Amino acid sequence: MARKYNWKTGCDVEATLSVIGGRWKPILICRLLNGRKRFGEVCRLAPNATERMITLQLRELEADGVIARHVYPEVPPRVEYEVTEFGQSLAPIIKSMQKWGSEFKAQRLAEEAADNERTEHAA
Repeated sequence: MARKYNWKTGCDVEATLSVIGGRWKPILICRLLNGRKRFGEVCRLAPNATERMITLQLRELEADGVIARHVYPEVPPRVEYEVTEFGQSLAPIIKSMQKWGSEFKAQRLAEEAADNERTEHAA
């Protein structure tokens, strides 16, 4: 996988984002932190992502050593994904993102409810 990040002089935050950046990677990591999952289950846990996008993102995470892919020689083939020991070091970052997102959503919902209430009283 070709990256444009300069490993010698680039910013450390940029290094992190080169691995977990994008819309789906943090979501996939978050879902896989709860344990090993089959591909279909991963797709169901990210319903707004296409299977192709999930596949591409999982491949990049695998190439970076964040997740491991297990293929079982069965018919039909079974593939499972899990966060590696190295990938587990991302858990505090992902959980912080999850907490921040939860608080942000609650704030926005409260603002929206207050705006709706003001609109109703003005009418």
